[in-house]
Amino acid sequence: MHPVRDLLIMISKDSITYPGHAPEEMEKKRYDAVVIGAGVTGSAIARELSRYQAEICVLEKGEDVCTGTSKANSAIVHGGFDAKTGSLKAKMNVLGNRMMTQVAEELDVPFRRNGAFVLCFDENDMPALNELYERGVANGVENLKILIGDEAREMEPALSDTVVAALFCPSSGIVCPFELTLGFAENAEKNGVEFKFECGVQNIRRENDLYILETEQGEIETRAVINAAGVHADEIHDMLLPHAFTITPRRGEYCLCDKNAGNLVDKTIFQLPTKLGKGILVTPTVHGNLLLGPTAENIEDREDTATTQSGLAFVLEKAGMSVKNVPSRQIITSFSGLRACADRGDFILEESAPNFFEAAGIESPGLTSAPAIGVYMAEMAAKALGLTKKENFDPVRHGVVHLNSLSVEERAEKIRENPLYGSIVCRCETISEGEIVDAIRRPLGAKTLDGVKRRTRAGMGRCQAGFCSPRVMDILARELNLPLTAIRKNEKGSEIVFGKTK
Repeated sequence: MHPVRDLLIMISKDSITYPGHAPEEMEKKRYDAVVIGAGVTGSAIARELSRYQAEICVLEKGEDVCTGTSKANSAIVHGGFDAKTGSLKAKMNVLGNRMMTQVAEELDVPFRRNGAFVLCFDENDMPALNELYERGVANGVENLKILIGDEAREMEPALSDTVVAALFCPSSGIVCPFELTLGFAENAEKNGVEFKFECGVQNIRRENDLYILETEQGEIETRAVINAAGVHADEIHDMLLPHAFTITPRRGEYCLCDKNAGNLVDKTIFQLPTKLGKGILVTPTVHGNLLLGPTAENIEDREDTATTQSGLAFVLEKAGMSVKNVPSRQIITSFSGLRACADRGDFILEESAPNFFEAAGIESPGLTSAPAIGVYMAEMAAKALGLTKKENFDPVRHGVVHLNSLSVEERAEKIRENPLYGSIVCRCETISEGEIVDAIRRPLGAKTLDGVKRRTRAGMGRCQAGFCSPRVMDILARELNLPLTAIRKNEKGSEIVFGKTK
């Protein structure tokens, strides 16, 4: 091991390990609590735990924050009318929705309450729509209203002529799921939480009132464990306790349209829910794109995020039921994500063994619920451990400065401060070298192409990184002091350059 720019970089014959990802056995350190999983749920829990005087660590098997379910979802802040009244889903959804405005302000995360419609296409389905309304009222969702078809079309002219009625929920919203997850994680780190990446948990045992976690980087001792491992949460549970629940990965496929299509609708457009979910939605994103999807397919492989011709065709067909003139020619990419569906049918938020806590089965509305789940689980763990609140907790996190959100005067000033902001790397999204460097150098900074993309949007435009990838790779190599052959798209094995041709 050799120090380079105060970073530890290990280069071997078979692999190159990024700073903060050292595979050798770590020096043993005892923590008060370890959170397993750095998705939106685990990161929200970590942030809330950082309000307490305690040694907290987050373990993530991926190379970065937000590499699982949290990176591939609908980015919707749900109103809370769909979940069964009295369920944890309903409670956390409504609370999380109410918290989102303050959370987004504190963490500098794009968020907009654009409202949502739930569409009814048949008079015979009106009882189901009315039931949804009544459930929303019972759950505490405010200002719900049922509109007839023409009233809905006055608000959203692109709605299909076949829409006979719609439930309107003004408190629904849209958010950037990447920045929300990163915001939670960076703020947690700012307040003392330690993060370990490429550090998957392999086994858990109990010794002398401590939990010993066997990880890819050695053993870790902790007083408490919080299981927020997404689609792997049941596997983590079964390492320590008898089998109590099963997680089934549910794959959802999406189509993302160019910003030219982003104004087709203003509100999030749902269809009446089924047992498999809320159906195919049509929604703007906070960045101005149009999103269509998802499908809902239960699969066995917990890592299978492939898209299929049949799945994407289904998305377009069903989206066409909701809106006229679906802009299929404006699709710039497709993707899929996995939802962690538990056989209990509700969120699992409990203490399963002494100081062993679980936030499992976090499917929709998990993103919306994350702020509330974070508080709920942190308070549960803090009470069990006897933790006391800090006096110096800082709730504020400042995100990457996005050049295209600034005025002409503000851009000029930023460039005067740092000329790197005057060098545009991603033309589709107008992302500068200064933004990319910031994304790499900041706490829990980017170390891969996808890490840069999620923090800056470099590569998310019409060309889908076709032109900017080489520049971003050069910047990553320079800032991390790594050879180009070490630069990855995301996880191990995703290296892009393998050597020189001459």
